[in-house]
Amino acid sequence: MAMARVPETAPKLTMGLGRRIATDAATAALLAVVFACGTAGAQAANASPSSASSSSSTQNQPATDQTQPQTGGSSSTKSHDKTRVVDEDARPRPELNKAEDFIQKQNYAAAEPLLKQVVESEPSNYEAWFDLGFVENGLGKVEDSIAAYRKSVAAKPDVFETNLNLGLQLAKTGQPEAEQFLRTATQLKPTSHAAEGKARAWLSLGHVLEKSKPEEAIAAYHQAGTLQPKDPEPHLAAGRMFEERQKFSEAEDEYKQALALAASTDASAADALTGLANISMRGRHFPDAEAYLRQLVATRPNDAPAHIQLGRVLAAENKNDAAVLELQTGAKLAPADPSVQRDLAEVYDTLGKNDLAEAVYRELLAGSPNDAGLHRDLGHSLVLERKFPEAQKEFLTAVKLKPDFGEAYGDLAFAAGENKNYALAIKALDTRAKFLPEIPITYFLRASAYDHLKDFKQAALNYHLFLNTASGKYPDQEWQAKHRLVAIEPRK
Repeated sequence: MAMARVPETAPKLTMGLGRRIATDAATAALLAVVFACGTAGAQAANASPSSASSSSSTQNQPATDQTQPQTGGSSSTKSHDKTRVVDEDARPRPELNKAEDFIQKQNYAAAEPLLKQVVESEPSNYEAWFDLGFVENGLGKVEDSIAAYRKSVAAKPDVFETNLNLGLQLAKTGQPEAEQFLRTATQLKPTSHAAEGKARAWLSLGHVLEKSKPEEAIAAYHQAGTLQPKDPEPHLAAGRMFEERQKFSEAEDEYKQALALAASTDASAADALTGLANISMRGRHFPDAEAYLRQLVATRPNDAPAHIQLGRVLAAENKNDAAVLELQTGAKLAPADPSVQRDLAEVYDTLGKNDLAEAVYRELLAGSPNDAGLHRDLGHSLVLERKFPEAQKEFLTAVKLKPDFGEAYGDLAFAAGENKNYALAIKALDTRAKFLPEIPITYFLRASAYDHLKDFKQAALNYHLFLNTASGKYPDQEWQAKHRLVAIEPRK
């Protein structure tokens, strides 16, 4: 089960919101709100009928862009042994017995010509057609395999294994007929291991129905679970379906049942823990998500997504020192994943380790110099380090690369104001207004810029707009606006 980036409902590790900023008191008061300028606005594989069934993968995680953490996945049926289909009415064929010996040794190339001899001389021999279908699949000839299975079903329609394998092959190639043959298989009796075989048929049918008939897919998984009560897979599959349909209570119940049935080191246990963590994150139950993810990394210490997700959850809980350790571990295990480095840099900024954040962003930009978002992120770190000229340069690069980047224009306005480049600040705010609605702080920044340029008419207009929309949320700036109005407005 792959980790997801983060659920839409999880708190995003977004620069400028909820950060502790180490700087002088006056600048800190404005920085605490200024960044609001930027942020306000079924595939089943062919297999033998006696083999075990599928493993699932569920996606979806904090930090967020689900990121994110969307959930979804696919399951595939494993291919191992072959249950022999015996045509008791057919006359003995030494070629068929010899082919069976080759199949047991997985020497499919040797079995193929023998089976073709049989079906050419005896076209109604469904046993030989079944074996040929299995052999062609082993040789990677999927279409030939389907054709052979079709011949076997046509010769004898009521054989469980033939219907199942034909259905699986059709599902593998995305053909809608798969449903028909898998449904038929669920109503037939397997040659051996009846409960296991029928459970596999129901599970395979569920995978095929997931997109077109989700309710029926869930019902199929429940049928499989009834037939194989100690198998966690049907519960994982049903849990994933419930999760995708945002029925989180039902999904949680299925995942818990799967976890109870799975051995702690099995992939099924990891899938169940991932699903439970995803649901906890969607509900913003971060302590629960942390507990599940800690179980996961304890059993899978080299699982990069688990460490990364745990780091994001810890960051959402403001356990930033612990978050850094997990994200660093994740980054070592998945060095090619730039999203981990970005998360790590944001946590560094939150901890006031802005020099470390700057270094991470510069390293990322070395590999992606045209990433406007990275230039904006680096600009934020530079602002927190009070390197305003460098920050202004990064924000300018961001809007040059992405001319409709409304959020970055708000950041540019702030940096330009700190650099006393008031004309640029006004231009940036006016451009931002083309892409994002005005908010109280943009009026304040514009008023301050006009005030410094001694355009008191425009300054007063924007101070009033700020005061009319601030609603007491920015007490320091409201105090400044009122006192500047006293100074710059003509006395009546």
